[in-house]
Amino acid sequence: MNDQHDPIRPGALPKTIVLVGLMGAGKSCIGRRLAARLDVPFIDADNEIEKAAGLTIAEIFEKYGEVSFREGERRVMNRLLHATPCVLASGGGAFMDPDTRKLIKENATSLWLRAELDTLVARTKGRGHRPLLNSGDPREKLQELMNVRYPVYAEADVAVDTGMDNPNVTTSRALDALEKHFGAPLATVP
Repeated sequence: MNDQHDPIRPGALPKTIVLVGLMGAGKSCIGRRLAARLDVPFIDADNEIEKAAGLTIAEIFEKYGEVSFREGERRVMNRLLHATPCVLASGGGAFMDPDTRKLIKENATSLWLRAELDTLVARTKGRGHRPLLNSGDPREKLQELMNVRYPVYAEADVAVDTGMDNPNVTTSRALDALEKHFGAPLATVP
């Protein structure tokens, strides 16, 4: 009798993997690589929100405010979580919304990409499409966000540290952590 679990074949994830973390943690970068290795689609929730609204994230925040943005985000996340399993990069605040977090917990596996402050500052510097960093000192704002969000992100099913390593190294760490979580190897494509 074989005690080893058969690998979960490429393209056959048991459920969607939702990447959570602050802006600059690598959700899009690592997400694309992870999806390619698992042979499943990669979806960026922010892009889907922009398509649905016909506006950029910054425009939604400016025109309607964060509360309206979060409501739209929840509707889009609900739709995506009930579709074919994929790797889904959520917005930095999505997991903070209790209803969205509940949807993720019930329908997906959450993977927190945990990053240090210096990494986040370096990765977000000079990028104007981050509405929450467009006023005040970005470093201070990121630290405030870490203080509030990291205890909630810690509720994710899996956590992986991400830093200034090559993204392929972080992707391999994520795959290893997911295999431990699922209790079975994830068959990957080279």
